[in-house]
Amino acid sequence: MAVPSPIRWERVRVKAFFETMNAAAHKHLSKNDPVMRRLIREHGRCALVPETRRSPFQSLVQAVAHQQLNGTAANTILMRFIKLFPGRRFPKPEDLANVTDEQIRACGFSFAKIKAIRDIAEKTLSGVVPSSREIVKLSDDEIIERLMEVRGVGRWTVEMLLIFQLGREDVLPAADFGVRNGFRIAYKKRELPKPKALLAHGKRWRPHGTTAAWYLWRAADAAKKKK
Repeated sequence: MAVPSPIRWERVRVKAFFETMNAAAHKHLSKNDPVMRRLIREHGRCALVPETRRSPFQSLVQAVAHQQLNGTAANTILMRFIKLFPGRRFPKPEDLANVTDEQIRACGFSFAKIKAIRDIAEKTLSGVVPSSREIVKLSDDEIIERLMEVRGVGRWTVEMLLIFQLGREDVLPAADFGVRNGFRIAYKKRELPKPKALLAHGKRWRPHGTTAAWYLWRAADAAKKKK
């Protein structure tokens, strides 16, 4: 019988860990919020499993690519970008010195995003953007403070990294349109909630804000499909 690779074992371990964490979140959210209880019933168990093998550099570049674009367009641009670096699964910060702005622009990045990507690379090499080994030792607030020094990286971008790379348990991206729209739909509100109001309501979800956000995204997606 073939022996699974170390990478395969790691994926299984990570998935099992987050399934356990999500189970605790389901119990807490269902107990403290009847609307969340209904969303859990409608959409099933939270399927969020972070991509822990990404480096902070890769996560930030991908987040910048997705800013103000739908997922399909952003992924197409990223695929073209990766092709600029043959033999790489994803470029390393030092690889950016080997391509011109015009080459990156031809992939579909705006000049503003090109400047952001180059600053991410520069600040990764200088140590402002922590390594994969270092970042797991930092608190959410420390990561937000460090990464918001980078050009083109705001709080939303860092929150996506905290959720989809690091798998932090209590991240509620209150300024995210999908989260706000999902809240409006699920809680039958006429208007989008202000981020401050959403955070106030979200106190009852703590320490499972990430799972709550996932269900609000599902509520927004379900409404799109109905239309």
